[in-house]
Amino acid sequence: MTSENQRLLLIVEDDAAFARTLKRSFERRDYQVLLASSASEAQNILTTQTPEFAVVDLKLGKESGLGVVQALHQHAEQMLIVVLTGFASIATAVEAIKLGACNYLVKPSNTDDIEAAFRREPSEALVPVGARPTSIKTLEWERIHETLAETGFNISETARRLGMHRRTLARKLGKRWVP
Repeated sequence: MTSENQRLLLIVEDDAAFARTLKRSFERRDYQVLLASSASEAQNILTTQTPEFAVVDLKLGKESGLGVVQALHQHAEQMLIVVLTGFASIATAVEAIKLGACNYLVKPSNTDDIEAAFRREPSEALVPVGARPTSIKTLEWERIHETLAETGFNISETARRLGMHRRTLARKLGKRWVP
């Protein structure tokens, strides 16, 4: 059980070293921290716990963190969810907020940034607008995530709507893109 002054935080991050670093840092700030490296691990945690806070990586291996945001918000609407991403875009930021995130931060972000994002209004999210021209890969990535969200994260239906083979879509989702 958490002590009276501890807050329960779920970190959903597939980079184990980064997750451990965040965990230690938040524990020093009086959070009780739960770690999940995938959507299914996060779902398992939700069967027994209801965190007040969550930090979710946008890209979890071949999965989209947007599905995790949606599941967390459906589980507890009052949960404050911050999405972290290595490749920020307005489209994914807007989609994350629509699905229940309170904010969206670009990596590298530290504990101070995340705690500040828990307190900030979604309209103040730190997404750089127009910082550089958007690449074709970034536009493709945004369209894929937009369609994933529209289809309820159904890979087969997303592939059909995008006019590509399901395996091609799975391969694209498995890549680490740097826009």
